[in-house]
Amino acid sequence: MGQISIRGVEKRFQRSAFTHQVLKGVNLEVKDGEFIAILGSSGCGKTTLLNVIAGLTLPTGGAVLVDDRPVLGPGRDRGVVFQQDTLFLWRSVRRNVEYGLELRGIPASKRRQVALEWLKLVGLERFAEFWPKELSGGMKKRCQIAVVLANDPDILLMDEPYGALDYSTKCELQEELLRVRYA
Repeated sequence: MGQISIRGVEKRFQRSAFTHQVLKGVNLEVKDGEFIAILGSSGCGKTTLLNVIAGLTLPTGGAVLVDDRPVLGPGRDRGVVFQQDTLFLWRSVRRNVEYGLELRGIPASKRRQVALEWLKLVGLERFAEFWPKELSGGMKKRCQIAVVLANDPDILLMDEPYGALDYSTKCELQEELLRVRYA
């Protein structure tokens, strides 16, 4: 599961008489199990493309398909680690990780177990009952990664996920991501 087909994708933003073309004629095939990186300068459309794949914004032209089904909106099959902080400030670190599981109706004891497993993997098990405001920027990013991975998406979209992390933590999380993917 998780093959992505991007066919002639375009994205334009219209503001009054001004049109800003962000994506034009983007074509890409990503096979199941592949890791890819999208590189480019600031403002070239990397985040916009990820948002189109995630279904958070629709293309103004072309199509995105996941497993031969058109992407018409967000779906549980696509997890997104955003560039900016996306944690709920009123929920503890553990409760943030449990949120998606809660929406899916997973029993509380299982949610807690899954959340703690992912928090351990990203090195935050000791901070499970902390509030997001009590975490460093890198710790918040690791929590966001745990939030997404706990929901077991088929496709993992990451927008500069390691930007706020120190070098050694970044290397550790990259290795863990590969380990989890190929386990």
